[in-house]
Amino acid sequence: MSDFRPASEKSALVLFSGGQDSATCLAWALERFSRVETVGFDYGQRHAVEMEARLKVREGMLAVLPQWAGRLGPDHVVDLTGYGRISESALTTDRAIEMDARGLPSTFVPGRNLVFLACAAALADRRNLEVLVGGMCETDFSGYPDCRRDTIDAMAAALSLGLDKPVVIETPLMALTKAETWALANRIGGAPLVALIVEASHTCYRGDRAHRHAWGYGCGDCPACVLRAAGHAEWAAA
Repeated sequence: MSDFRPASEKSALVLFSGGQDSATCLAWALERFSRVETVGFDYGQRHAVEMEARLKVREGMLAVLPQWAGRLGPDHVVDLTGYGRISESALTTDRAIEMDARGLPSTFVPGRNLVFLACAAALADRRNLEVLVGGMCETDFSGYPDCRRDTIDAMAAALSLGLDKPVVIETPLMALTKAETWALANRIGGAPLVALIVEASHTCYRGDRAHRHAWGYGCGDCPACVLRAAGHAEWAAA
């Protein structure tokens, strides 16, 4: 039997890295669901700043969205360091950021979102959380095949079969450009939320927190910084 309850009566688990996209997704989920928990993944990423950013963004979210602070439940961290050691990505090992023979960036961690979603679905099942929320986006997907709509739909189908119940994966940013993602954050939380994302979230592949730009901290020339900067400039000029 289908569940026709409005989203406001349901619960959600947000896949939360502490970056711009997942921060926006957390705000989106708090606006919609009665109970929201977060999950992060320690997959052996080279830069500890990513895990630190998660906590700063979560804490800041309570201040900038006080009307929904009571909806934010526990945070969870899954240890996937063993998985990270087999990926040989520029995010987990010291190697250049470049394109490989398949035309994929060296920052691609093979199957990362599939592993994350499987772990998140298992956690959500045990926590009785009804919806998974992820920041995957195929508009600005940076060459990552596990961010595509077809991949997420296939994963939802596989998880539904494997858990013998419907698994819902919401991806609010899937069809948005980075400029539209900035606009979504602004719509939900106005200038305070945008400021939190600028100051506390982390996207830079090189882990740079020394250089502050209008769009936040980062090296300014890795693919993640370029996308974030261009999106912010387009949104700010609109």
